[in-house]
Amino acid sequence: MRTLPGGRNTIERIARFGYGARGVVYIVVGGLALLAALGHGGRAGDSKDALRAVMAGPFGAAVVGLIALGLAGFALWRLVEGITDADRRGSSAKGLAVRGAHLISAGLYIGLAASAASLSLGLGMSGGDGVHDGTAWLLSKPFGRWLVALVGLAVVGGGFGFLGKAWRGDVTDRLALDARARDRWAGPIGRFGYAARGLAFLIIGGFLVAAAWHQRSSDAKGLSEAFALLRAQPYGWILLGLVAAGHAAFGTFGLIQARYRHIDAPDIDRVDDAAGAAARALG
Repeated sequence: MRTLPGGRNTIERIARFGYGARGVVYIVVGGLALLAALGHGGRAGDSKDALRAVMAGPFGAAVVGLIALGLAGFALWRLVEGITDADRRGSSAKGLAVRGAHLISAGLYIGLAASAASLSLGLGMSGGDGVHDGTAWLLSKPFGRWLVALVGLAVVGGGFGFLGKAWRGDVTDRLALDARARDRWAGPIGRFGYAARGLAFLIIGGFLVAAAWHQRSSDAKGLSEAFALLRAQPYGWILLGLVAAGHAAFGTFGLIQARYRHIDAPDIDRVDDAAGAAARALG
């Protein structure tokens, strides 16, 4: 197969830009939630709320537009990871599950990118309420209750996956950093971030399972409601503050990944071949 070094470099640059854009979004998500926990105003919201906050800042439209491009790039990288197995996850059950999760992630981030682009162009935030609308759509289908339950269990599984990664401390395995840097700052930041995301996933997955059980899409809730649930607990401002800081750490780790992650990007020919094979299989 013909090798295209420039093609590989292009995909790598797109991936790094994507990690950075995702990192910025979660830093804002965590920052807003932390301000809410400390009683300094603001609202603990989700990614779309973070985009609205950025839009209200200096050069908001331009910054949100750049974030939209970065999120689209991150979605493309996730698609490449899932289709070509760029990270060499293999064909074991675990490897296929991770690659499948990457494909789902690609769909979610392209939706968020579209919302950011719409906002930056002055068209408002597109997409509606993704969690509620998606749950309502699934519930309307045959076996919809079971489909929503499966999605909820998958989200819960993802939460345990994040928590397991934080517990094992292998978040820096794909970073081109020496052992000292990993142990002193990259590892602790990543583990804190993954733990916070894991807890949020467990709560969101629980909401989805409840929606399936009661067959009510209104029971399906996203990150904003997960933050609200934490705030409602005894000493909830502390819980919310910790999880908020963890989301900011997750975003910071995204910036670290943008700079130091090992990205074994395939050449463009390989991506085209794999995408063509997938299209033929689906057709």
